[in-house]
Amino acid sequence: MRKLFCILVAGVWTFVCFFLTLATMVLTFSAARGLWVVRRLWSPVLVWAGGGKLEVLGQENVDPNRPTIYVANHQSTIDIPAHFMAVPVPFRYVAKEQLKWVPLIGWYLAFGGHVFINRSNRAKAIASLDAAAKKIRGGTSIFLYPEGTRSEDGRVLPFKKGPFALALKARVPICPVTIEGSGKLMPKDSWNITPGPIRVKIGKPIDTTRFAEDDREGLARAVRDVIIADNLALGGKGGDAEDAVASSGQEGIGASRAHSIS
Repeated sequence: MRKLFCILVAGVWTFVCFFLTLATMVLTFSAARGLWVVRRLWSPVLVWAGGGKLEVLGQENVDPNRPTIYVANHQSTIDIPAHFMAVPVPFRYVAKEQLKWVPLIGWYLAFGGHVFINRSNRAKAIASLDAAAKKIRGGTSIFLYPEGTRSEDGRVLPFKKGPFALALKARVPICPVTIEGSGKLMPKDSWNITPGPIRVKIGKPIDTTRFAEDDREGLARAVRDVIIADNLALGGKGGDAEDAVASSGQEGIGASRAHSIS
């Protein structure tokens, strides 16, 4: 019954909020006003329908007057509304290009000025990151998932280096954002809902100017180490600190693991 209830609520409420968000953006000429609908109306209802109880720690580390890159681990589809609620600034997501074609949600992301990345084409991926950098320089915060996919068991997966090239190029702070519990509530590729807590911790911003302009791996490891530590503190499984960087062209597979398999 919970599964059917969540599917019904998610479908109907997303349909309603899509048109409400679109109307808000058109009438106010502001994508940020559309984000208010997503954060205050759409997201809470989806978390509620799944039986999630959201707890947020570290909101004092969010500075709405400063463009910031928020980097999070990824456990579940429910992470998206949970993060909209947890981080109270009008950020834009950096998302897979495939999401652009998802009805309603993908359309909203496109209309709302979020950034899509085509990971299968290096030139297009670089162009997408350049577009994200342009938004940051214009004062807009960015939110992204450097694992590139959702974790199946809750462990923090290896990070892709590309997002950290963006951070080093923009030279703005990175806030590590850690989520725990969402993967138990709604596992990857499943509508089998188990109500429970979702805990989000926003870490202190990391100064990217302390890293060399080409030190993508060093920055990725520093951010991931914080997320692993915070995930363990929230009751999660943490992750492999050594296998920190994803293999080229892979999601969820670290370079050292890929080397040992080959």
